[in-house]
Amino acid sequence: MAKQKTVYTCAECGGSSPKWQGQCPHCNAWNTLVESLAETAATNRFSAIAGTGRLQRLAEIRPREESRIATGIEEFDRVLGGGLVAGGVVLIGGDPGIGKSTLLLQALAELAGRHSALYVTGEESGEQVALRAQRLQLDAGRMQLLTEIHLEKILAALLEHKPRIAVMDSIQTLYSDALQSAPGSVAQVRECAAQLTRYAKQSGTCIVFVGHVTKEGALAGPRVLEHIVDTVLYFEGDPNSSFRLVRACKNRFGAVNELGVFAMTDRGLRGVSNPSALFLSQHEQQVAGSCVLVTQEGTRPLLVEIQALVDEAHSPSPRRLSVGLEQNRLAMLLAVLHRHAGIACFDQDVFVNAVGGVKINEPAADLAVLLAIVSSLRNRPLPKKLIAFGEVGLAGEIRPAPRGQERLKEAAKLGFTHALIPKANAPKQPIKGIEVIALERVEQAVDKMRELN
Repeated sequence: MAKQKTVYTCAECGGSSPKWQGQCPHCNAWNTLVESLAETAATNRFSAIAGTGRLQRLAEIRPREESRIATGIEEFDRVLGGGLVAGGVVLIGGDPGIGKSTLLLQALAELAGRHSALYVTGEESGEQVALRAQRLQLDAGRMQLLTEIHLEKILAALLEHKPRIAVMDSIQTLYSDALQSAPGSVAQVRECAAQLTRYAKQSGTCIVFVGHVTKEGALAGPRVLEHIVDTVLYFEGDPNSSFRLVRACKNRFGAVNELGVFAMTDRGLRGVSNPSALFLSQHEQQVAGSCVLVTQEGTRPLLVEIQALVDEAHSPSPRRLSVGLEQNRLAMLLAVLHRHAGIACFDQDVFVNAVGGVKINEPAADLAVLLAIVSSLRNRPLPKKLIAFGEVGLAGEIRPAPRGQERLKEAAKLGFTHALIPKANAPKQPIKGIEVIALERVEQAVDKMRELN
């Protein structure tokens, strides 16, 4: 028997090399080449996702609105854009033990009463899944279970039973006979995901992949895994905390950056109806260095408390630390504060934190961060019912934030009475219960802060 040829495949880009090297010659990543067996040439493995290959006029194609399949978990439906879509492929990633399998088992148990559902697991035995369902007190009598990692057998089961929703837990455990590499390798993950996606599009079955993540928090396997699916969801937050955040990083059928908030209980994951309460600390008395921000996560306005601590530095290089916010942006805001408002922090340690472990990526948090820093530096607390949002430019101007009206209405609904916002976001009609203070520059914000105190 002839010896099978081995190649070295890059775990980052999927490029192959005939011998091992410390650096991948394709993407220049270090220590990413993994030994695997060379693939034999196969024919007719690939076909188009669409059923027809003929030329069509776009105007002749009749679009139809696909009805959503509600999972029965309100926060999960919100992140998905209203529910699952027939023929859609969803990828859920997150740290080990954060609740991926628990959430999907709960969703399938809810769906099994109305639709045919199949749970494919390659990581647990049937007894383990049944034990988890019993612990969560789920009515999973109609849900079908398949413990298999062989792709061809899974596809045969899908063709035979034709479920409406199918879950693959996880995509890194599956393997195909078309390739000789081990499960979890770049080639196997790519092949299995492509074959299952093709089946989903042709049959109308909604398929959900569970994906593991690396130490850096990115999905393990090739990047093409995120490209071929329709929706990518990430679990965020501390696994040691009782709260879980699910964020949509990609969604062809809904809003991107949509956020779902769950509480981990002994009965599984439960949706949080008012997540703003999680990110607002309850102080018995007013404290310095705290400012409430109205951020926008997808279609939902969310109130988050920004905390800042400014203390005298005892080292030649003062520390700049931010948790939940971009650290480089903090350094930029301190420079703007010094240049345009005359408030120097070059001899002070500055620490900024977003309460609740939420990650804020939008620049509309700039104004709230600056107000919290000035409040901590002067040791003067801001008014209790004050909110702020707005982007700060390098010239000291305060730029508008998108969907400002919705942010103000959400703040007014939760009982806030004052708002420091960009002038361009000022409403034409007054909003009941909240006084809007429109600002154009950073120095105006600092002066208004002094007046409110």
